Amino acid sequence: MSSTPKRPRYITPEGYQRIAAEHDRIWTELRPRVVAEVEAAAALGDRSENAEYIYGKRKLRELDRRLRFLSTRMDELTVVDPRPHPSGRAYFGAWVTVEAEDGEERLYRLVGPDEADAGRGLLSVDAPLGRALLGKAEGDTVRFERPAGRVEITVVEVRWTAR
Repeated sequence: MSSTPKRPRYITPEGYQRIAAEHDRIWTELRPRVVAEVEAAAALGDRSENAEYIYGKRKLRELDRRLRFLSTRMDELTVVDPRPHPSGRAYFGAWVTVEAEDGEERLYRLVGPDEADAGRGLLSVDAPLGRALLGKAEGDTVRFERPAGRVEITVVEVRWTAR
């Protein structure tokens, strides 16, 4: 029986720090607080009808589930420190400014799926636009499909540091 090898999961150092910070916050702040709340609720007696106890145990299970997920994810991630590419082309970690068909400029950073956040301009290299931008340089026209149809944008700038 053959199994498909797992693809590496790439992440920027900043993305890894965010995940590690969430893990640390849950482990050092949130979980101890919930454990104390559960212990206080348990001291009140009958646990079968003790809403604080029941809710606290549920919250503790949620935190433990998140901790397991984050720990596993952190073990699977490969941190890639983006370096400027001599060709001036967009690769993992690059900041890419594009001009949309409506003339509006948008700034994206090409990142791994674990740190993608459209609201912050962090675009997964696995997303249609992210895949389309890989390897492109300033002045290149990029075409990609999205649910609303085919879109064409122009790469205005590729850089390796945030402004």
